[in-house]
Amino acid sequence: MADTPTVWSFHGGLHLDDHKAESTGRPIRPLPLPKRLMLPLQQHIGQRAEPMVKVGDRVRKGQLIAQAADYVSAPVHAPTSGRIAEVGPLPIPHPSGLSDHCIVIEADGEDRWDDLPEPIADYRDHSAADLRERIRWAGIVGLGGAAFPTAVKVNVSGQRPIDTLVINAAECEPYITCDDMLMREQAADVVDGIGILRHVTGARECLIGIEDNKPEAAEALRAALQDRGDEQTRVVVVPTRYPSGGEKQLIQLLTGEEVPSQGLPAAIGVLCQNVATTVAVADAVLHGRPLIDRIVTVTGDGARQPGNYRVALGSPIDFVIDQAGGYSERVAELILGGPMMGFNLHSDQVPVTKATNCLLAMTTDAAASSEPERPCIRCGACADACPARLLPQQLYWYARAHEFDKIQDYHLFDCIECGCCAYVCPSHIPLVHYYRYAKTEIWAQERDRERSDIARRRHDARTARLERLERERKARLRQKKEALEKKAPKDAADPKKAAIEAAMKRVAAKKAAQAAEKS
Repeated sequence: MADTPTVWSFHGGLHLDDHKAESTGRPIRPLPLPKRLMLPLQQHIGQRAEPMVKVGDRVRKGQLIAQAADYVSAPVHAPTSGRIAEVGPLPIPHPSGLSDHCIVIEADGEDRWDDLPEPIADYRDHSAADLRERIRWAGIVGLGGAAFPTAVKVNVSGQRPIDTLVINAAECEPYITCDDMLMREQAADVVDGIGILRHVTGARECLIGIEDNKPEAAEALRAALQDRGDEQTRVVVVPTRYPSGGEKQLIQLLTGEEVPSQGLPAAIGVLCQNVATTVAVADAVLHGRPLIDRIVTVTGDGARQPGNYRVALGSPIDFVIDQAGGYSERVAELILGGPMMGFNLHSDQVPVTKATNCLLAMTTDAAASSEPERPCIRCGACADACPARLLPQQLYWYARAHEFDKIQDYHLFDCIECGCCAYVCPSHIPLVHYYRYAKTEIWAQERDRERSDIARRRHDARTARLERLERERKARLRQKKEALEKKAPKDAADPKKAAIEAAMKRVAAKKAAQAAEKS
């Protein structure tokens, strides 16, 4: 099971202190259930799930409580048994700090399972469509942070055939180790998930991309592959360089091919999946279990007991922190995700979701510098660091000037928001904030344009319908008149003409009488 002899490279990137050892010293620890679980209906990219329960309903563990609202959507299941206490807007983990629709479950402490579907042990005898439907039912989304519905991503019908399945085990961002520990402890499940995904996608081979700072995980994967006799899957160790875990960057490292601008990996015959997502697929297919928990890294100088914990979805973050020993005295901020791509939480009284991979508690000393933003000095360091080969400085100027048409000419949407540009900026310009702002504004304009187009199409349709109805009314009147004319006798006198002739006769008779009197 030798590694591939060639590892390519990508432009830019950074060598960062990884801070991995702080949270990998102990095995994954399962946390107890909290008394209340808050489950957002949108823990994924796409349409918000639709609730199937109401306040007062009793639910069991694994029960479907919100169904997918559209093709690009994902259902939500109950992480434990209990009673539905609330259905409505509550604060969620989001940069805006706003609320969204949630289902609140009061746990009954019994943790009783619902009736689950039969495991599909012989998955190779089932069609790809059947397995995709099981993955869709399970509510699986990308657990690396993107949260894109997995059933949609693995649907490659009608596309170019998938040659290579890439498993993203790089976990390149500092502090985060949930995937590392998952691979160490559940390598066999990773391999099982790979087999299922290869069967679903038809991939000829699989490459597991893992950074060289995870030797224990790489060795566990090699041993599991050898036990399974899987000769089409290879563990490929890549240099530790941020952001090697970016989808396009990892594909380039492993294959030497570049994904087209604003394109998908499927365009070059590649499909990429996160390692935790792969295990969730194995759970759904081989055990009939929906996605109701995940591993979360709790780390940072502000956390008393850094480690990795298996957490029920919907658990309040303050509960998770308390179970992990609580905060240290000098904690300054709590970040959801890593220090490069994560965001500060306004409150820790929000729930763990499918996209929650790390809770990073930072002390005053370790927190990000609060130096003021200064003018750009055009040094070009941002362009040198950009792994997407963009021109961050130019994007910054156009975003700041609200020139959103021009900024798209510079491939704004190829930006993966990795933060390399902002990290190296000597002027401390929060470049990624400007890019996110520009993307949000462009999306808002697109939505407004779409609404305008819909309104225009509705107006045009209404006008066309009224014109059609008027034409049909006139046609009916014309047909009625023609029918009446056909029914009338051809020699029948015209009443109007007869009246005129009678009046003319009366006038003539009167004139004749007057002439006779005069004579």
